Amino acid sequence: MPGRLLTTGCVAAAALAVAHAQQQPPTFGTTTRTVAVYATVTDPHGRLAPDLARDNFEVDDNGVKQELTVFSNDVQPITGIMLLDRSGSMKPNLELEVRAAETFIHGMLAEDRLRIGNFGKDIVIEPDDFTSDRDALFKVLHGDLQRDGPTPLWNAIDRAIDKLLLEKSRRVVLALSDGVDEPLDFSGHAKSMKDEMKRAEDNDIMIYAVGMEGLAPMPQQRATQGFGGRGIMPQRRNEPPMQKPDEGMAKIAAATGGGYFELTSPGDLLGKFDRVIDELHHQYALGFVPLKLDGKLHDLTVKVNESGYTVRARKRYLAPRG
Repeated sequence: MPGRLLTTGCVAAAALAVAHAQQQPPTFGTTTRTVAVYATVTDPHGRLAPDLARDNFEVDDNGVKQELTVFSNDVQPITGIMLLDRSGSMKPNLELEVRAAETFIHGMLAEDRLRIGNFGKDIVIEPDDFTSDRDALFKVLHGDLQRDGPTPLWNAIDRAIDKLLLEKSRRVVLALSDGVDEPLDFSGHAKSMKDEMKRAEDNDIMIYAVGMEGLAPMPQQRATQGFGGRGIMPQRRNEPPMQKPDEGMAKIAAATGGGYFELTSPGDLLGKFDRVIDELHHQYALGFVPLKLDGKLHDLTVKVNESGYTVRARKRYLAPRG
């Protein structure tokens, strides 16, 4: 089964690379202060709708319709960091997590650039530079990944944003986790979901989240560690109790225009990760020049004039100062 999944990913990636090798990503110039908005559109059946025209879109800035100065529906390459949760609560998912990462790497386009992070006792992001070399990424993936420890989820996303800040292309964080944030050794310096949501919005970084069920804490842990209101999954005899992914992952993905998916079994890999890869490469690039350069957060609304279609894009942006 794994071989079939990876082969399918290779064929799809090769076809995309050949078909779109000559297409260039849109340029958002700093001299014009153009605001970049990447939008995913689905039709009434939930399928991607990649063939809409400029006139189908409306972008509102604080409720005021904007003139689109940039529009592209070409395949879009990405620069990203894939974060793998290697904490103790993820023990049942460690191998599934690696297979998911393999599937994603095989689906990369030639222009995509990636780094892989893993977090538990430490936060490690490798290799030293973003790369399109699949062999280099597989070497990291099959190297010395952590297998236990706490869960510094928001600190790991913060570290990934640090690494992406100087990159000029479309920037994405893809996090695989059960969503439990327990940094433990970051006392006094731990980041929160709200911290990272605002930082991603301020810096135009899209966050995709893949939720995975994690081991439920023991009763005494629930009393002392504040695991919140996530549902405990029923388990068979002699199997450890599992709980659903934390809702914070879906919230940060929605706020930044990314996607949220749940992965529960090897059978989900092909469908779910094909969808992630398709979305990342088939988002509309929209741009406008803001009328107010006030250095404040502005509300963004992206709409299409096709009945029944759904748009997913970031909710806010930080306007530059004049």
